[in-house]
Amino acid sequence: MADAPLDDLHAFAAVARARGFRGAAVAEGVSASALSEAVRRLETRLGVRLLNRTTRSVAPTEAGLRLLERLTPALDEIAAALDGINSVRARPSGTLRLNVPVIVSRFVLPPIVGGFLSAYPDITLDVMAEDSFVDILAAGFDAGVRYDERLELDMIAVPIGPRTQRYVAAASPAYLAAHGPPNHPGDLVGHACIRHRFPGRASPAWEFERGDEIVRVSVQGPLVASTLDLQIAAAVAGLGILYSFEDALAPEIAAGRLVPVLEDWWQSFSGPYLYYAGRRYLPAPLRAFVDYVRVLPASAAG
Repeated sequence: MADAPLDDLHAFAAVARARGFRGAAVAEGVSASALSEAVRRLETRLGVRLLNRTTRSVAPTEAGLRLLERLTPALDEIAAALDGINSVRARPSGTLRLNVPVIVSRFVLPPIVGGFLSAYPDITLDVMAEDSFVDILAAGFDAGVRYDERLELDMIAVPIGPRTQRYVAAASPAYLAAHGPPNHPGDLVGHACIRHRFPGRASPAWEFERGDEIVRVSVQGPLVASTLDLQIAAAVAGLGILYSFEDALAPEIAAGRLVPVLEDWWQSFSGPYLYYAGRRYLPAPLRAFVDYVRVLPASAAG
């Protein structure tokens, strides 16, 4: 292996961690075919198969797992050494890749991004907004943003954005005139409700809270959608009651296009966290972002 090119070793590690050529290609910013060719060259050079490939999955062989186990710390040390040069520059540079929920990309990051990129003009911020939960390291991200119930235990978490958020329920004046407002969360079973679809799982029950009482309601309605804009448009059009983030519904409520309901039952929850692996060396762009977020007042970040 002494004469194996470093780029081919890096390509193998990326594919093995991502468990696929497409995911690794997105993470590395190269084509899947280039990664496939690099792995093929490495396997030919070593005379052993490193990856088992099927039409649906890619997984390391026993030899591949052994190589990955030894290779990962070595590649991390190389990356840290190169990034050490970056740390002595007047301004850190490079790309910071973040994976965040869609709601965070809309309401939490915008007040932060402008100031951060102005402070660090040599850093490129690459943000993937999605609601599915991914392994950020395997997918090639430097860090992610998630709410506390979705955080991995072995990750470092740093508060980002507002520390308290709320779900609010609202419907159009026309809908309430036709159907009347619910007086208790249990009344929602008799109403049309607009639900959010999460990737890979059914729409969850709506949860309300007043004092020590928590009520969960399995609602039904004419629309289930993964996009918040479509949900809001449907609610404004009078198709049903919507229960969603306060930041998202506030403009429609302020304009009178939606009317709050069940206000005594709106549920508050803790704000999101920036999370990342507890590595000894952080890439300079990530270190700069963590430092920036740590000193940013919550009131200025959402």
